[in-house]
Amino acid sequence: MSLVRLNIKGISYSQTQNGAYALILSEEDGDRKLPIVIGAFEAQSIAIALENEIRPPRPLTHDLFKAFADRFGIVVKQVIIHKLVDGVFYSSIIAECGEDEEILDARTSDAIALALRFNAPIFTYKDILNQAGIHLQTTPVNQNDSDEQDGAIARLMDQEPQESPKGESFTKHTLKELKELLSKAITQEDYEAAARLRDELSKRNK
Repeated sequence: MSLVRLNIKGISYSQTQNGAYALILSEEDGDRKLPIVIGAFEAQSIAIALENEIRPPRPLTHDLFKAFADRFGIVVKQVIIHKLVDGVFYSSIIAECGEDEEILDARTSDAIALALRFNAPIFTYKDILNQAGIHLQTTPVNQNDSDEQDGAIARLMDQEPQESPKGESFTKHTLKELKELLSKAITQEDYEAAARLRDELSKRNK
């Protein structure tokens, strides 16, 4: 079976269900996307690894694993999403320590969080992408696109879309206030709020 390399395109924040997130992976040489439902902690950990300006005051679990691995010369070489059963993705971490190579079973969200920290490539098999890959925009350009994306993610979760709170709006805050709120959110380890604040700052800086 041939492997397809995947890139991380983004995370959908609580669009269809409280406490649910969708990690969007994209095939490197194609236009299909692979949405994977993950938990809040893993979503925050992946978001932090993607954003250099967000520095947690204490190491998260995946950061601790990276520090531990570095200390003992363990390197994550690649992650492979190798199985899909009843909507659940299964992954393996291929790691090296000296001349020894080990294959470790891992939850896909944990495996991807670690791959980011080791700059390791992420792969899946072509038949998994054929089975679960969809054409999905990661940055909706209008409300119709947004509704279509929500519906696709909801179908992935095998349930109908339902209303969920969007969180506090930061559109009325000044740039100075946004930066202060971002610093406070990071200190309090509220990384979902930090991500929304970062997005608002990015829009203002365009």
